[in-house]
Amino acid sequence: MQTSSIEIAFDHRPSAHCENGVTRNLLHFYGYDYSEPLVFGLSASLYFVHLPFVRLAGFPVTSFRPLPGMIFSRTTRLLGFGTRQHIYFSRSRAERKLDQLLAEGTPTGAVVGMYFLPYMPAEYRFHFNAHNITVFGKDGDDYLVSDPIAMEKVRLSARDMMRARFARGTYPPMGKLYYIRSLPRHTPDLPPLVRRAILTNCNRMIHQPGPVPWVGINTFDYLGRQIPRFPQQYGPKRAALHLAQLIRMMEEIGTGGAGFRFLYAAFLQEAADVTGIPALNELSARLTDIGDQWRRFAADAGRVCKNRSSADVDYRTLGADLKAIGGMERTLFTDLERVVKAHK
Repeated sequence: MQTSSIEIAFDHRPSAHCENGVTRNLLHFYGYDYSEPLVFGLSASLYFVHLPFVRLAGFPVTSFRPLPGMIFSRTTRLLGFGTRQHIYFSRSRAERKLDQLLAEGTPTGAVVGMYFLPYMPAEYRFHFNAHNITVFGKDGDDYLVSDPIAMEKVRLSARDMMRARFARGTYPPMGKLYYIRSLPRHTPDLPPLVRRAILTNCNRMIHQPGPVPWVGINTFDYLGRQIPRFPQQYGPKRAALHLAQLIRMMEEIGTGGAGFRFLYAAFLQEAADVTGIPALNELSARLTDIGDQWRRFAADAGRVCKNRSSADVDYRTLGADLKAIGGMERTLFTDLERVVKAHK
C-alpha cells in the first residue's frame, strides 16, 4: 500500500509511563481528555508479581504492571470504546496492516522492543519487549512515532520498526498493534466507573488465592523471604545481579514500584473529586508515603548491589523492608476497599 507521505494530526504529550501515555493520547485524539493518573486508575493495573519461572536476561521477572496492551484494553473497555488488537507471525502482513491503518487515518499503538529504538539513549537500549509507542504517520521509509517517554515526536525507519515489533526474547511483541475502532454510545459516567475500577484493583492486590505466592500482596512476603537468601544461594556476584534486575524493573522499566504508587495516589486524589468520597484524599496521602518507602528501598538496594551500603543495610534488612512495605499496602488496600464499598 502506498504510504509515501501520511501524517495524522496527532498531539504528542509525554507521560510517566509508556502505555498510560499511548492510551491517554489515543483517547485525546478522539476527543476524550483524561489525565494519565485517571487512565491508569481506570485500568486497575497497580500490581506486583515476581515470577521465578519466567526469565528476562537470565533473571526472574518482577513486574508492577499487567502484560502490554492490557492497560489500553481495560481502560477503553470500561469507558465503552470499541477497540481491536492484532498479533502477527508474518512481518509483511504486520507491515501492511500498519500502513493500511495509517492510510485510513487511524493512529495506532504498537508494542516494541526497546533495544531496536535508535532514538533511545544507550542506557535504555536493552532487551525489554514491553514498550509502547503510537504510530501516526509515514514519510517515505520512515514511520512517524509518538513515544510517550520522549519529549518530541520521533522517526523510526521501516527496518527498525520491524526489528522492534518482532524483537525476540521474553514476551516477544509479535508485531502487536492496538487501536480504537468506535466511540462510546454515551458519555462515560465516571463516578461508578471509578468506584468499580478501584474495587477491581483492590481485589487483584489483596484477594489472590492463598497458595499462589508470586502475585499481588502475597509477593511481598515471598520475595522478602527470597532476598536474604541471595548471597548464599547465588554467591556475591550473582546475588548482586539478581538485586540489580529487581532495581531495574522498579526504577528503569515501566515506572516501577515507587512511580506507580505515586501515579495511583494521584488517581485517588482525582477520584475523590469525581466520586465525592473525601476519604480518598487521605488514602492518597498514605499511598504517597508508601511510594516514598519504595523509593528508599530502591536506593538502599542500589547501595547493597554496588557494595556501598552501611553496616546496617544488607540483604537481610532489604527483605524485612519489603515485607514491611507489603504490610502497609495490605492495610491500605483493605481500607480503600472498605471506604469505596461504603459509598456504593
